[in-house]
Amino acid sequence: MDRTYEEYKEIINKHLLDFIPVIDNKSISLYDSMKYSLTAGGKRLRPILLLASCEFAGGDIKDALPYAIAIEYIHTYSLIHDDLPAMDNDDLRRGLPTNHKVYGEAQAILAGDGLLNTAFEAMNKDLMMYFDEPEQLPKRIKAAYEIAKGAGVRGMVAGQTSDIESEETDISNEMLEYIHINKTGALIKAAIKAGLYLGDPDPDMIERMDRYAENLGLSFQIADDILDVVGDAAELGKNVGQDQKDHKNTYTSINGLEQAYKRLDELSDDALKAISDYYDNAEFFANLIRELKNRSK
Repeated sequence: MDRTYEEYKEIINKHLLDFIPVIDNKSISLYDSMKYSLTAGGKRLRPILLLASCEFAGGDIKDALPYAIAIEYIHTYSLIHDDLPAMDNDDLRRGLPTNHKVYGEAQAILAGDGLLNTAFEAMNKDLMMYFDEPEQLPKRIKAAYEIAKGAGVRGMVAGQTSDIESEETDISNEMLEYIHINKTGALIKAAIKAGLYLGDPDPDMIERMDRYAENLGLSFQIADDILDVVGDAAELGKNVGQDQKDHKNTYTSINGLEQAYKRLDELSDDALKAISDYYDNAEFFANLIRELKNRSK
């Protein structure tokens, strides 16, 4: 079935809270703060990519749903922590006050911790359901591993560390792309690879989609850097100009807008080339990279 971005998004939003375990009423503020950030909206890009990749590889999205929701939990935890005063110090996210502005810094940290751990609980619970079907376990183990790796010290957390350490210093384009590839791109790539593994991909598909994912992840962050300069806060749901205010190294601050647009074009073209042999079967992924490019204009 060929689904649109909005159709995938509807599925994610419908099941977004399904995998949060019952939290004792004595700790209900934890549930409230987790739910607040989860249901505040957002593009749901990563879980949508996971579901779409699963179907692209001939899989069933019912098998992929626990992993798609888990990756959105991880992404949301990272946003809660990113917004904290010790990190990006933002007070607006998805058009609403950030978690720590509503619940306080300590509770925001715990809400992020709760979402991260719940993500792994959801994936492990799914694995446990297939102990008696060993032929079904390898693809699920691979998917969970890709998500863990993308979110961890060889992915998102590594990028965040380098991003913080590079503030108010001059860095090379090589370091900047390392930050973007890890801080933003790693979880996007993990979503695509996890989705593929939950289907039935051949080695060529994995290789081509890996190339697509790398280009998409870097494109996404460069587009975000551009929008922080030229975007509208009301439309984006977050403050603009924050990177310049915080003396952050971005593609636009180092290379200027013109070069940022040029690099975005190069990455978009390479992403499209990676999936060109799939023709209409990859139309969802082709449209996504085109819309990302157009969104930044």
